[in-house]
Amino acid sequence: MSFALLTRLAVAIAVALAGAPLAHAEDPPVPNPMVGGAPMFPYRTIVQNALNSKDHTTLVAAVKAAGLVETLQGAGPLTVFAPTNEAFDKLPVGVLEALSKPENKAALVKILTYHVVPGKQTVARIRSAIKAGGGVATLTTVQGETLTASLYDDKIVLTDSKGGTATITIGNVIQSNGLIHVVDAVLVP
Repeated sequence: MSFALLTRLAVAIAVALAGAPLAHAEDPPVPNPMVGGAPMFPYRTIVQNALNSKDHTTLVAAVKAAGLVETLQGAGPLTVFAPTNEAFDKLPVGVLEALSKPENKAALVKILTYHVVPGKQTVARIRSAIKAGGGVATLTTVQGETLTASLYDDKIVLTDSKGGTATITIGNVIQSNGLIHVVDAVLVP
């Protein structure tokens, strides 16, 4: 191989790597997936990216009603298990409306912070913890209670304290202050 060809190859590799999002060593450096029809940019915060997802308008409204915008824009790092609009639609009729009332703000905060875990808990990291735990891993939420993670059909399933489950449908959405995993159900402490 000629020196000129090696130089061009090295430059091409350097350019490709410069545009790759930051990730943990155990996760391959891949571009962020689209979420809710919108690109997710690794230099934006959790809230900034969630605002662009048409699948997370209910979550964004709930975060605003709970007064958690500032928290989720903070330095972190935080991992958010982000329920979609469809996940919120699975709640019994009237529950979300009741939680959004000012007098129920504490209950809404409790539910939303139950979806947040400190640190960057990547899919690979959760899978490793499940393997090390003999098939289950315990994640302590910002709310203070735990979620149990396990694998079902090679997908990560989270079980809440009431026995309800949510599956990660889109994982490792890198944010400047953490990570989002899109889930298909609302978890209840």
